[in-house]
Amino acid sequence: MTNVNIRPCDMADLKILKKVGIETFTATFAAQNTPENMQAYLSQAYTDEKLTHEITTPGSTFYLLIESETAEIAGYLKLNVAAAQTETIANNSLEIERIYLRQAFQKQGLGRKMLEFALQQARTLGKSAVWLGVWEHNENAKDFYQKLGFHQVSQHSFLLGADCQNDLILLKEL
Repeated sequence: MTNVNIRPCDMADLKILKKVGIETFTATFAAQNTPENMQAYLSQAYTDEKLTHEITTPGSTFYLLIESETAEIAGYLKLNVAAAQTETIANNSLEIERIYLRQAFQKQGLGRKMLEFALQQARTLGKSAVWLGVWEHNENAKDFYQKLGFHQVSQHSFLLGADCQNDLILLKEL
């Protein structure tokens, strides 16, 4: 496994967070969606203004996963607690809103490392559950989360451009 560090983001990381966010979202979802819907989504989800708001929202924290030897950004994670959560799924819970790895760093155990980091953050905060949304057609992610003890408790709609898609809400009790 690649040796990495995980550190919180701040406003100085805005440009790299935007770049890695667009890159990883595109790599993950472009093949299954139209270019028009991808562009519409990316142009509103990754603006400087929107990311600034997300970085500065109390209860939301972005983390960068950094390869130790090269200092290259391998991926990122966004965690939400309390009112920062995108919806109420469980009492006393932490939401993993985003968890993305760049393609060059996939299949090295780093997704598990980021998820274990999120679970540890939840435990440190005294949370009793962790939840996340995963696209219903993202079979790799669904399998990954299921192997780590997550189970489906709900679902919600997610608008990607003009396409209304379905996310499964997965929960893991701690």
